[in-house]
Amino acid sequence: MGPRWKGKGFKAKALADPMSKIVLKLQSSLNQSNCEGLLCGSSVLLSVEAEQADLLNRSCFGVAMVTAEKDKQWFELSLEEGFYLSYALRCLRIVEDKCVKSEEQLWECMKSRNALFSYYYKAYCHLRMKNWVVMSGITYGADFVAYRHHPELVHSEYAVIVSSEEGGASNRLRVWSDVHCATRLCGGVAKTLLVLDISRNGHGADSPSCLEMYTIRERTITRWSPEQCREDHTMVESENGAKEEI
Repeated sequence: MGPRWKGKGFKAKALADPMSKIVLKLQSSLNQSNCEGLLCGSSVLLSVEAEQADLLNRSCFGVAMVTAEKDKQWFELSLEEGFYLSYALRCLRIVEDKCVKSEEQLWECMKSRNALFSYYYKAYCHLRMKNWVVMSGITYGADFVAYRHHPELVHSEYAVIVSSEEGGASNRLRVWSDVHCATRLCGGVAKTLLVLDISRNGHGADSPSCLEMYTIRERTITRWSPEQCREDHTMVESENGAKEEI
């Protein structure tokens, strides 16, 4: 199942403005303005100027919030998005209780909010580093969905489920009936089910540097449709003269 572009010329538009370049522009802009994000519950709140708001929208980081402020735009980032901008791209400082968090402090904060954060972040980072746009997959019963470019240009190709030795959301794939339901759902919304098996390889998660020791195995699971694989039906005449379909 390949990319499904939403309009004529959208593929050319995406190729002319690759996601990697948009993210680099965002990284540069956030660095220049020394942006700070506010850690609040299970999200990171970010106040930005108009130029940065445009880059956040184009690179698909966070969700724009409606506020009364005219000169500022607020965005709500997921924990994975906030940590990616802070740790991987190093263009965002994250604050809690008016104190800037160090990498280790921020890591502990993220884990305290989600015990399986290290696995979800590793999966998110893995796809983002490959220039996929990664967004929440809750609508499709998955952890994430992956787009080739901006969702305004193309439909998402993959529904992503994160699997680990500690279980998590992937527990529903441990019996055949759950695999069948997931593949039927993905088939109905024209997506491929992508399972990311993440292994710590015996390493703990005491610091973000441990993520380098993790390995990821990618698996795609599709539903086999017999009707799509059968040969053309032909009619043959049996010995008694009756016609049979084979």
